[in-house]
Amino acid sequence: MKGIAFVERQILCPREADTARVGGLLAKGLAAPAFIALFGGLGTGKTVFSRGFGEAMGATEVVSPSFTIVREYDTKPRLLHFDAYRLSGADELMAIGFDEYLRQRALIVLEWAERVQELLPPQRLDIHIEGNGQEERRLRLVAHGTRYARVVTTL
Repeated sequence: MKGIAFVERQILCPREADTARVGGLLAKGLAAPAFIALFGGLGTGKTVFSRGFGEAMGATEVVSPSFTIVREYDTKPRLLHFDAYRLSGADELMAIGFDEYLRQRALIVLEWAERVQELLPPQRLDIHIEGNGQEERRLRLVAHGTRYARVVTTL
């Protein structure tokens, strides 16, 4: 299909700070609206990545929104940080107005994206994280769309 790009890249992060730094670099390279879907098990560094992403945007005290589902940060552009870990399914995310959030001119980061894959927009950046901080983390970035492919290739 014309205009569709699919690019994949792997980044090795020996230290936790490297994972946060990748988040920060991506935050600086993306323009709103944008969507990042984070995949990975417990302790792989999804929130570390999100913290680096948010701090690069000027957000302070970026923490996991596990108990609130979403945290909104008053940055320019706005940062919306979701966590689907405690959700029973996609219906629960839709019940809080996820479709309305998607229409905002914001940068959206969604942790535990594998739990709500059917809601992910077709144009997005998927980041699959492996490792646990005791060992090197591997970030596999999968760009779905031309604008995300440009960011991944210039990272």
